[in-house]
Amino acid sequence: MVPCPLALLLALGAAATALAEPLRFVDCGSIDGSIQEVNVSPCPTQPCLLHKGTSYSINVTFASKIESQGSKARVYGEMLHVDIPFPIPEPDGCKSGIQCPIQKGHSYSYLNKLPVKSEYPSIKLIVKWELVDDQDQMLFCWKIPVQITS
Repeated sequence: MVPCPLALLLALGAAATALAEPLRFVDCGSIDGSIQEVNVSPCPTQPCLLHKGTSYSINVTFASKIESQGSKARVYGEMLHVDIPFPIPEPDGCKSGIQCPIQKGHSYSYLNKLPVKSEYPSIKLIVKWELVDDQDQMLFCWKIPVQITS
């Protein structure tokens, strides 16, 4: 039996919407690495609506251009071109999905959580996420627009 083309089209459409879509991001100075993909889940549209009291999954696929024993993440909320540090549960990249030492030419999946605390104000801002190597050089740096909401 040949499946109905409309049923096949609907099934394919449903499967495509279930997959996480890579985000549009701005590279803000990746020197020692190159970003291949950024995913924030759940974030079906941009700007990402970040609900207070919720934690979001971050997955960044990048390729390293250098060797490094370790890496450290720094996250900021950027408002009016001012970076305000944003605490994350695990700043150590080697405890966030990256097998260290980092090797030149290898691709890595960096995994972390972005907790949005209840006391944060409801505001639009830019999230800036950096991962630096042993020499404090950027393995990656990306920015996305977000809106914190109740």
